[in-house]
Amino acid sequence: MKLNEIADNPGARKDRKRIGRGLGSGTGKTGGRGGKGQTARKGGAKPGFEGGQMPIYRRLPKRGFNKPNQVEYNAVNLARVAIAVEAKKLDVKNPVTAEALYAAGVISKLAAGGVRLIGNAELKSALKFEVFYATKGAIASVEKAGGSVKISRVVEEVKAHG
Repeated sequence: MKLNEIADNPGARKDRKRIGRGLGSGTGKTGGRGGKGQTARKGGAKPGFEGGQMPIYRRLPKRGFNKPNQVEYNAVNLARVAIAVEAKKLDVKNPVTAEALYAAGVISKLAAGGVRLIGNAELKSALKFEVFYATKGAIASVEKAGGSVKISRVVEEVKAHG
């Protein structure tokens, strides 16, 4: 076999439909668009227009509410922090802040609202947390291990006035 003899299997490649190339092509004259009217024209119907029938986006009720001044937070579970400490990604001596968690790969992005500490996993080392919010269970678990939780809501105040 030579390079010039290589070919696809029969039927593997199909020629594209060439619209509007005369009556002999099978899709001549109107080019597959039917007769006259709105859909025969360039652009066709308006998006969402259902020919005078009440459109679906008006038939269905509105659902939910999007808060315009919503603040995003990083919810961090104590179990994930414990795993990061065991893998030596988090330094036990330094305080655990949002930047430290980001550098350790515990959180994937820094949210504007800060870190919210949740969960009640058992910690083996004393950690100093500096977070925006912490649940009662999370605070109890950290303090049981000999650590501390400093709650700083400075981020929220700056965002509200900024």
